[in-house]
Amino acid sequence: MLCARCWFVMVAALWLGLSPAAAQEYDLVIRNARIVDGTGNPWFPGEVAVKRGRIVAVERSGLAPGAREIDAAGMVLAPGFIDVHTHIESSIFRIPEADNFLFDGVTTVVTGNCGGSALPLGDFFRRLEEARPGVNVASLIGHNTVRTAVLGSANVQPTPTQLASMKQLVSEAMQEGAVGLSTGLIYLPGLFAKTDEVVSLARVAATWGGLYATHMRHERTDGILAAVDEAIHIGAAAGLPVQISHLKVGQGFPGLDQQVLARIDAARAAGVAVTADQYPYAASSTTLVTMLPDWAVAGGESAIRERLAAPATRRRVAMELEAAMRKAGRSNLDYVAIADHNPNPSFNGKRVPEITQLRGSAPGLAEDIETVLELLSQPGRTSVIYHSWSEPGVELILQHPAVAVASDGGVQKPGPLAPHPRSYGTNARVLGVYSREKRLISLEEAVRKMTSLPARAFRLDDRGLLLPGFAADLVLFDPKGVRDLATYDEPHQYSEGFAYVMVNGVVVIDGGTRTAERAGAVLRARTLQ
Repeated sequence: MLCARCWFVMVAALWLGLSPAAAQEYDLVIRNARIVDGTGNPWFPGEVAVKRGRIVAVERSGLAPGAREIDAAGMVLAPGFIDVHTHIESSIFRIPEADNFLFDGVTTVVTGNCGGSALPLGDFFRRLEEARPGVNVASLIGHNTVRTAVLGSANVQPTPTQLASMKQLVSEAMQEGAVGLSTGLIYLPGLFAKTDEVVSLARVAATWGGLYATHMRHERTDGILAAVDEAIHIGAAAGLPVQISHLKVGQGFPGLDQQVLARIDAARAAGVAVTADQYPYAASSTTLVTMLPDWAVAGGESAIRERLAAPATRRRVAMELEAAMRKAGRSNLDYVAIADHNPNPSFNGKRVPEITQLRGSAPGLAEDIETVLELLSQPGRTSVIYHSWSEPGVELILQHPAVAVASDGGVQKPGPLAPHPRSYGTNARVLGVYSREKRLISLEEAVRKMTSLPARAFRLDDRGLLLPGFAADLVLFDPKGVRDLATYDEPHQYSEGFAYVMVNGVVVIDGGTRTAERAGAVLRARTLQ
């Protein structure tokens, strides 16, 4: 009887069209590595061979020579990291190299999150292949994108005919290779959708083997438990796995994070496949418009500006905002920092009270709210960083076995913007701060959360494990030296410690230096219908 490893090698050789003898002629061999294979099991010493973009051998020792050899010298060799929560629809075409991800060990990203995706997805994939991205890319189909295409951004409910059109768009996207359906139920126009609408669309995604990934309807205080229940209900009713995006709990509510995780555990015990992802920071980043009441955002940017130009409506918005802030115990908006304000880039990196002072007013809640309304009155999108989450909650959620690591970031390069540091340092921060320094999770568990856990949730069947036959997406890093350098004040800094990164067998970071190679591929889901 063949051992399991021998069987894997034989299958890999046949898959590659090689004879057993030819399978020993390797493109690359990495020796003297501390192998962390993505399963969560303890590391072991060994060597790995690569041929035609695939792993073809994993052994303790004795592999035949390769055309190129890398001496790992005891560094950790792991599968390339998989970031299942990114937003790269436009930035990947401007910055196809995706160096910020590669220098953080990420070789595969999933975009189309929070309800926003490209449409049609097939065209996006074709353009992406022409752009030759530096990382592999998969995509969800976004509910907000689909709803906007059929209903616009108004506060309306679909007719049966309109719902059928939405379902058709989801079906087409799934056939084109989407890995599932995403929602952003705090964003326009998804915030107007009722649960039954989402269930109907999720059922379409389930038909093609997809999952349901959700930016929940509420992420704060009294609304989060109901939002978790809604997400679980959608998955159970539609018959598909659920991925809760960027799971987090606000400051000042001890015990709420445990209740959220208990809801997830109960659902999993009941047979609903619920997982989540998390970035390791106590601050989030999104658009400034999310501060407004739901009724005030209907119709989109132009409608918002019209409302804020009407004195009576502006006063109503300000009063509701002030009431919400006082209920949350806030006396100013110091927790809000500007990441990208197109009309005045000099505001980037500043907190709202600083801008209030620049506008000639004394800082205070009412004055800061007026600053926010003034920023939203100007054309263009304003991105912000909210310093409003709980560090103990970050640590607790990170330790949950069903929570993967994901950045919620985009493709970035040094420039005038002041983005969240998560786009540069998410994985290095988990490895360096939460695993090595704080010892909250083991190295092997940290790697599992970046590899096999997200790969299985999103059906990336040949990624996320260091096994023969799998794609040769690999990272080789120094476990004692890996660290994130990006900060809120200076976010444009690449992580340190990743000596070699390989995408589909191609070395893209070589001895710590970025090569000219762009070896990413479009990862279309294989439909199950």
